[in-house]
Amino acid sequence: MTIELIGESLNMSVGSVFTIMTEDLKKKKLCARFVPHTLTTEQKEHRIASSEDLIAAADEDPNFLKTIVTGDESWCLEYDPETKRQSSESTNPGKGRPMKVRASK
Repeated sequence: MTIELIGESLNMSVGSVFTIMTEDLKKKKLCARFVPHTLTTEQKEHRIASSEDLIAAADEDPNFLKTIVTGDESWCLEYDPETKRQSSESTNPGKGRPMKVRASK
């Protein structure tokens, strides 16, 4: 809810609402931090296991890293018109920045 809407619903000026929110309640307006995509717990665990396997293989054979072939992925992403500014929220002191997935498959 925006400061303007809060002021209108309480019949108070925007300046008074802003002062109460920032000085008395110690709230800050933070924009969401965009992340490229979110991973499930299962995907995170799979990445950890794969990394541990690669480290173990590299420890056993010094030439192992020379045998790895990498490639690139092409992603088709949907467009999300919400801007970073539109996703901002008022947060309490000590609370982290909210996260928002930038785009999804």
